[in-house]
Amino acid sequence: MTIKRIFTDMDGTLLNSKGQLSKDNAKAIRKANIPLTLVSARAPMEMMEVIETLKLQGPQVAFNGGLIFQMKNKTIQPLHVNIIPKRTVQQLLTTIRQSFPKVSLSYYDISHWYCDKIDKGIRFEYELTQQAPTLITDANLFLLGQENTFKLMMISFEEIEIQTLEKMLHSLNLTTISIQRSGKFYLEITSKHAQKSKGIHYILKRENLAKMETAAFGDGHNDIPMLKTVGYPIVMENAFDEIKSLAYKITKSNDQDGVGYGIQKFIKKVNHGQHSSNRKNQRLFSF
Repeated sequence: MTIKRIFTDMDGTLLNSKGQLSKDNAKAIRKANIPLTLVSARAPMEMMEVIETLKLQGPQVAFNGGLIFQMKNKTIQPLHVNIIPKRTVQQLLTTIRQSFPKVSLSYYDISHWYCDKIDKGIRFEYELTQQAPTLITDANLFLLGQENTFKLMMISFEEIEIQTLEKMLHSLNLTTISIQRSGKFYLEITSKHAQKSKGIHYILKRENLAKMETAAFGDGHNDIPMLKTVGYPIVMENAFDEIKSLAYKITKSNDQDGVGYGIQKFIKKVNHGQHSSNRKNQRLFSF
């Protein structure tokens, strides 16, 4: 069966450690001429450069599946939306600010990134995405949130602080949200309906694709639902071991253009009928 669409995470997967898509990686991806969908925790505005560089067509998945969209005349066209209820946003912002005043806290609607101070975490994220935040200096106004909030993001460079914060958030027993680690320093909150797998299911149904006609690249815990949804899950060398255990293949790291390499090395072989029925025995850990 031919792989007709590829799904890929961005940070830690498609992008290198500097948050960039290398020229060689982009060239290898374009050369394959297989439709590709970005499936990311990022906001649409943080995905635009890659979308334009790879000349991507069709639906893209942002906010871990909270927003499925496509670009039309350089405008974001929402296809499917799952936001966090505004009252829940307000409760979360207030609780986090009171209990963890040093944590870098921000949130997103469809086209803006909001923060109440420019701290180390905000600067770190800006260096990664090159997207400037909208600063709200009025504390009360910041804590009100937005009508259409897709994601709350917390950044801390102290592992104990992140773990304590995550435990506290789970103790709130809020049924409308999903709490996930999306990186070493990141803790993110989206709608409970926002899952990368649901974004993929939406696209499979829309394009009438079978599971074995799809492949995905990922590296993190929030990629697990996506990797389990596709026929050919390919995991980055820089991923945790528990993520690698899900893999059809292990490709090179994100700093070694692992997505482009994996497409050329593994996916093209599948499409040319060179794969074995016993996929587990084909995992490659060295090159």
